[in-house]
Amino acid sequence: MTMTTREEIIKALSEVRHPGRNDRTIVELGLVQDIDIKDGSVSVTLAFSKRRDPLSEYIIGSTRAALIRNLPSDVRSEVKTVVVDEVKEKKKPNVNDLGVEQLKDVRNIIGVASGKGGVGKSTVAVNLACALARLGYKVGLADADVYGPSIPTMTATEGVSPMAEEQDGKELILPIEKYGVKWMSIGYFAEKGQALIWRGPMACNALKQMILQVKWGELDFLLVDMPPGTGDIHISLLQDIPVDGAIVVTTPQKVALADVEKGVNMFRNPGVDKPILGLVENMAWFTPEAHPDEKYYIFGQDGGAQMASSLGIELLGRIPLVQGLRESGDAGEPAALSSRPDGVAFIELAGRLAKKLGL
Repeated sequence: MTMTTREEIIKALSEVRHPGRNDRTIVELGLVQDIDIKDGSVSVTLAFSKRRDPLSEYIIGSTRAALIRNLPSDVRSEVKTVVVDEVKEKKKPNVNDLGVEQLKDVRNIIGVASGKGGVGKSTVAVNLACALARLGYKVGLADADVYGPSIPTMTATEGVSPMAEEQDGKELILPIEKYGVKWMSIGYFAEKGQALIWRGPMACNALKQMILQVKWGELDFLLVDMPPGTGDIHISLLQDIPVDGAIVVTTPQKVALADVEKGVNMFRNPGVDKPILGLVENMAWFTPEAHPDEKYYIFGQDGGAQMASSLGIELLGRIPLVQGLRESGDAGEPAALSSRPDGVAFIELAGRLAKKLGL
């Protein structure tokens, strides 16, 4: 049996860094409560405070990986956790205990949703946020697509680690600020290419922490880029976060109508009952960047208007498809910052939304 020393284990654990604590290691932060070596096995106990660390699951997983990666193959390892300074409570603390204190200075919380994926929902959310900021509003965006977070890529903030600070006995995550918008995404806490393999309840909790445990400050708008479709995550979000209304994104095709109707009905369900502020028709037509006055309705014409009319909601905006829109998104430079036709369309969309909400 290969012998393993405490020093070797500490060295392995020193590879595990806490993204929310200035990237310091769990050893430096004193999170390693105990190391037990016995009969060819290693047990590491991590200590977390009763204030739930928003990155605890990530830290636990990274610790397991570090032990497996660095210890001999014939050494069994496990990771345990303990709550320090534990206080007896009537119920076990959970993410719902966070409350909505950090949203008290947010005037409007708007969900950006779609009946299915591939319609450019995140593109609309990011550019709408930037357009609102250009109009002088204070804006934040929470990336609630926990399985496919794209905000870091679309804003060129990949690899950036949000900081955390203590406030009134609670640990809060500080959003990333760029383009005049405060951004938060689970993508900031996952390594590039890492798959987030979470069951529904875990994904719901992570999502709520990405909104409720963030120091948003004073905002006119907090946009929530919701996952596509309808399901447990959406219902959990809409029941636990005080969303004021929703924008539904679609493409012009008639076949998209059924998916849009599902999304609208989710918000109109008596158990949710959130107002639909309007429909946004993305890829409404194709406009060559060199010929901005030309329009080619490659996905059909007036599909969004017909959908909005049949569902009894307002057509809030129509966004043209321009080659630069895709290139801007890939480069992390939102189209709403440009003067191209798509950039102008996003500014107009932002103006209509603000007017609708009386701002």
